[in-house]
Amino acid sequence: MLNLILFGAPGAGKGTQAAKMIEMYKLVHLSTGDILRAEIAAGTELGLKAQKIMATGDLVPDEVVIAMIENKIDNNKEANGFIFDGFPRTTQQAKALDEMLAKKNEQITKMLAIEVDADELRTRLLKRAEIENRPDDKDINVINNRIKVYSEKTAILAEYYQKQGKFQPINGIGDIDEIFDRINKALEI
Repeated sequence: MLNLILFGAPGAGKGTQAAKMIEMYKLVHLSTGDILRAEIAAGTELGLKAQKIMATGDLVPDEVVIAMIENKIDNNKEANGFIFDGFPRTTQQAKALDEMLAKKNEQITKMLAIEVDADELRTRLLKRAEIENRPDDKDINVINNRIKVYSEKTAILAEYYQKQGKFQPINGIGDIDEIFDRINKALEI
């Protein structure tokens, strides 16, 4: 099974590359935001628990998010693997994910980090704001903070997966197909 963690700063092209990977390798996309919204919309026990926590402004605890991810994995047994998007964000979450996967005799194959320098990210996000009219991409101060937060979080997780020999940086500069070729080479496929 091909289980990938896909990381990339806002504007790195993560969504574009994830779509190509899902299509080519027949993977299931696990976005924690999407999973939370789906569980809440479905009125599941975990969704109701998450909704109650979120209503107070608190973050949904790791164990609830892991349980939701586990449900999604269990409901997609025919999948060739999964792309984890937006999770893990902390070392504690990475350890919990590893433990949950180990119970299923699975593991993370690689952490792919699409790397793009900050100036290029700013350019891409401002362009995306024009094209898609996304308010979160219009304010340069918000963009700078998002890049800073991403860098701080990634550094910790990169180290965690480097120790396991699973961290793989991907040069995110170039056209979509060039970057996808780099991803394929990193996966040795």
